[in-house]
Amino acid sequence: MSMQWQKLLTPKRYGHEDLPQELGRSHFHKDHDRIIFSSAFRRLGRKTQVHPLALNDHIHTRLTHSIEVGSIGRTLGIRVGELISEKLPSWVSPHDLGMIVQSACLAHDIGNPPFGHAGEYAIRDWFKRAEGEQLLISLSEQQKCDIQTFEGNAQGFRVVTTIENHLYAGGLRLTYPTLGTLIKYPWLSSGATAKGKFSCYLTELEFMKKLADELGLISLGENRWCRHPLTYLMEAADDICYAILDLEDAMELNILSFERIRPIMQKLCGDLEFDDSVFHSQASSRRKLSALRGKAMENMVESVISVFIENYALIMKGEYQGELLLDGNPQVAQGLAEAKTIARQEVFPDTRKTELEVGAYSSLGVLLGSFCQAVFEQHQKGAARLSYRSEKILSLMGIHAPDPEWDLYHAYMRVLDFISGMTDNYAAYLSRQIGGISSSA
Repeated sequence: MSMQWQKLLTPKRYGHEDLPQELGRSHFHKDHDRIIFSSAFRRLGRKTQVHPLALNDHIHTRLTHSIEVGSIGRTLGIRVGELISEKLPSWVSPHDLGMIVQSACLAHDIGNPPFGHAGEYAIRDWFKRAEGEQLLISLSEQQKCDIQTFEGNAQGFRVVTTIENHLYAGGLRLTYPTLGTLIKYPWLSSGATAKGKFSCYLTELEFMKKLADELGLISLGENRWCRHPLTYLMEAADDICYAILDLEDAMELNILSFERIRPIMQKLCGDLEFDDSVFHSQASSRRKLSALRGKAMENMVESVISVFIENYALIMKGEYQGELLLDGNPQVAQGLAEAKTIARQEVFPDTRKTELEVGAYSSLGVLLGSFCQAVFEQHQKGAARLSYRSEKILSLMGIHAPDPEWDLYHAYMRVLDFISGMTDNYAAYLSRQIGGISSSA
């Protein structure tokens, strides 16, 4: 049993399935435009990628990272589309595949909270501590699991299908192929990987079932499906950029030197002897790294495409379990391993980064405590009997505040929508205001 491109590339659109095609724009181009013009995408410009609240303007944010991933993803989609063009339906071109992958890449971090991965860990940790866990007593095990395993991937799926633009009416109303490509882990939190990875909350389960049916994704068990084939290209584009940007940002922040990074980058280039003339000039370290980056990305793209084609049959059957970037050029795999090691041992322990991440825990703890307690009080007492503080806290959510009649699970999810959507600066500011104005302010 194999998936079929006729279903995998259906032009149907979630929430508005009879939308006509416009001159000059395919259905998949519309997805791209809807994502980049959304408020959630714009806010990525003020969200941490790796280094919180960096003062250096060259450091990646979620926005610049997403744009770079989209660029690589478009190339991968087009190149693979050209190689399998005879298998594609008549209404799809290789460039359409490029646009689908690029759109999914642009949205792949759209659900991440402020302060990067530290923000994810902080949210999970708060709900597992006594203060947070007490608020979850009445929830089902699956509902608790969703909240205590908060995941940027699942939140991103919720943003584009439920929250952004058309609240509870289709979100951004993207096509099924773009949504399918976006989902890296098509299962619930109860089936999360060892690293806590999943892409669907209970709130989006019924849509996930519809999506899987429309695309013809193969079932791998109850509420669990295989990936859309193009998801592997999105993942590879993300991995290519991540492998390089961690090193690049570390050099910008003077945590690592160019000479420390150079041998790793040469492995990613697939050429240990690669020696650009710029290396022997008076060019800046940034310019030298740029020369290596271009060569490395070109090599990794070629490797990914080769592995995709080699494993095409397994991918279409939903049986491929590897990662395109790791299963290709051995030097690339070795370079990636070394890049992760140096990041873990020398970049992530950086003192300023650690200080800011600890501060992120405190900021998010204040916000979660304040908003979740207010929601719990509203559920217990009703809106008319709220304390003055809780009433004011909920008023900060405006039209996004949960209805007093909602059950606690859906009310808490709205709080997570609100807090995870914040930029780093706004989360830090609001936590200071809510936590109390100091006398020196």
